[in-house]
Amino acid sequence: MYDFLMTDEQKKLMEEVRDFVRWVPRQLILDMDADRVRFPKEYLVEAARRNLLGLRFPQEYGGRGLGWADEVIAIGEIGALNISLACLYSLVTIVGECIAEYGNDEQKEKYLRPTLSAALCTAEGLTEPRGGSDFFGATTTAERKGDYYILNGQKRFIVGAEGADYFMVYARTDPAKPPRDCMSVFLVDRSEGVEVKHVYGLMGTRGGGTGRLLFKDVKVPLANRVGEENEGSRIFYRMMIPERLTSAAGCIGMSRELIKLAARYSTRRKAFGTPIKNFEGVSFKIAESLTILDAMTSMIYTTAQAIDRGVPAAYGRRLVSETKKFATETAWNIVNQVMQVMGGIGYTNVYPVERALRDTRLIMIWTGTNEIMNLIIQHEFYKELAAEKAKTRDVEMDAEEALNEEEKIYE
Repeated sequence: MYDFLMTDEQKKLMEEVRDFVRWVPRQLILDMDADRVRFPKEYLVEAARRNLLGLRFPQEYGGRGLGWADEVIAIGEIGALNISLACLYSLVTIVGECIAEYGNDEQKEKYLRPTLSAALCTAEGLTEPRGGSDFFGATTTAERKGDYYILNGQKRFIVGAEGADYFMVYARTDPAKPPRDCMSVFLVDRSEGVEVKHVYGLMGTRGGGTGRLLFKDVKVPLANRVGEENEGSRIFYRMMIPERLTSAAGCIGMSRELIKLAARYSTRRKAFGTPIKNFEGVSFKIAESLTILDAMTSMIYTTAQAIDRGVPAAYGRRLVSETKKFATETAWNIVNQVMQVMGGIGYTNVYPVERALRDTRLIMIWTGTNEIMNLIIQHEFYKELAAEKAKTRDVEMDAEEALNEEEKIYE
């Protein structure tokens, strides 16, 4: 993040997070990638001890009452560790958003407060075997039975599942209604009979406790429904903000540190009798990577400020979708540029570049594939265009034959 744009308080926060990042044991990162650690709870406990979880939430529940601009500074620094740790950190702010914005006081006290202190760990149950990008194709159901709902179905690719004490789950509550009108959101305690299976051999982003959730006649108290019945779609649209903005922010630290790693390497590695940084084929890759890193950082920070200032919801969805798409594709580009600078040694586990490449491949898929980001971006833009009133110059008229209607044939 740009230090010169930060307030003194934000600079202090950045240093706090950097100190936390330095605390994380090297061995933990290695063990996570080797699947020797499936859920690093001690990492969340330490973040909570430093009061670094859920920065945006009210102080009365253990947060700091900060904004998205502050949150992305923190996540940007944590991204220097690995994608899994950045994601686990972000789960607190993702699920916390749902509880803070739509939950009642009892739910905030029972779930939000202990989540911010790491007394409870959480995960979001959204993706299903038959529906990843097709969210409204979800088949998990919750049938009302008096003061309870009976939950049946399954979710998969759930980051944090291994260590979660409760899950934020979307389920259909009225099969007679269209999918968009029958989704509801629940806070489901693991202890109520949720079965968690660790079934994936992941290419990267290991150690984050990714698993499958199985619900078989799980009893969920009515008190654990978030918001009104069948209000899940409204909550889902709001959840696009934390899901996608956190994914984007995590790209900053990782990309920055990899560029620095490659640049240092290029000053030491020699070929043809000179450091390889003296070859434009190498140094230009560093220059290109720095340029797109700064563009990505600017976009993330601007989007965070826009959300803080209350940008209209539809435009906010477009902004976070653009930001997630651009940031994750930029990170992928940077990792590949870095590996090219380092050559064959970058393809080995002597350096962390190969792990970063495996990790980064996933972030263009999760929280909505980047193709879905394009779908949302164009959809929201065309709606804006249709509603736009003349505020800017009509450049269509700036052509010699602009008034030649005979040539303007549309059908």
